[in-house]
Amino acid sequence: MDKGSEIGNFLAALGLDEEPMGMYYTDIEPEQGTSPDKKALPTAEQEAKGEVNFGAVFANFSCVIGKIWLARKKKTAAYFDSEHYGCLGGAFYLGFLKPQLETVARFISTGIPGRMEGEHYFESPEVSRNFFATIDPRPAPARFCVFKPMSLLSESEAPEVVTFFARPEIISGLNQLAVFVTNDFEAVASPFGAGCTNLVSWPLRYLSQGKLKAVLGGWDPSERKFLKPDEITFSVPYEMFGRMVARWPESFLKTDTWTNIKKRIALSKNKWGETAGPRQSR
Repeated sequence: MDKGSEIGNFLAALGLDEEPMGMYYTDIEPEQGTSPDKKALPTAEQEAKGEVNFGAVFANFSCVIGKIWLARKKKTAAYFDSEHYGCLGGAFYLGFLKPQLETVARFISTGIPGRMEGEHYFESPEVSRNFFATIDPRPAPARFCVFKPMSLLSESEAPEVVTFFARPEIISGLNQLAVFVTNDFEAVASPFGAGCTNLVSWPLRYLSQGKLKAVLGGWDPSERKFLKPDEITFSVPYEMFGRMVARWPESFLKTDTWTNIKKRIALSKNKWGETAGPRQSR
């Protein structure tokens, strides 16, 4: 999509100052960007044999959303591969690790008595395993998973998913627009997941089922420190993003109703001490 001015006009109509991030897979390492430190990725087979040093695995923990947060601030890329995965959750959800380790199933649920405090997001490891089987991330189709501001994408870097970071007023517009461009009254889903699950795994899973779904995210308490207060993520397939850019002038975004919402958006920016920076587009 070589529609820089059209994307810029869409973001202006929406009232969003920060451009969204495009996600794609490639075998070419970005020339610039931020990535987790290199470390070995353990396998379930190694875990079963007791060959995994989890102290080393959990050392220098790096959240996918945290790296994306740095990329957002620096207007650069965040990228990951099987040697630079950050955390075991990110490795699984981005498609670099399968099956997920039993230690993680216990970590996000009840923990391991005497060894590891659990996060208690699930009531039992069995529920964790059921979730892993349900989300069933697609194996990474190329070496690197890259998140990059849309204006930095080259013509050969077509994203599969586009993620907006915004507060509820703008999210309300994206929510309604997703329905407008699909005629699907359930075009927006809000499933359980870690931050990167809702940026990558769920949108790709819906696409694999032939469903054009937007996915709300930002619900994981463990990722909230890497988002602005009150900020939510809204991830859409690239096709839906294209429809939004092309068809927003037909929608409610041109009405007085949305003009009044944009006044609330301005109030929110003032409340948080934010000023409108230069909007990027491509």
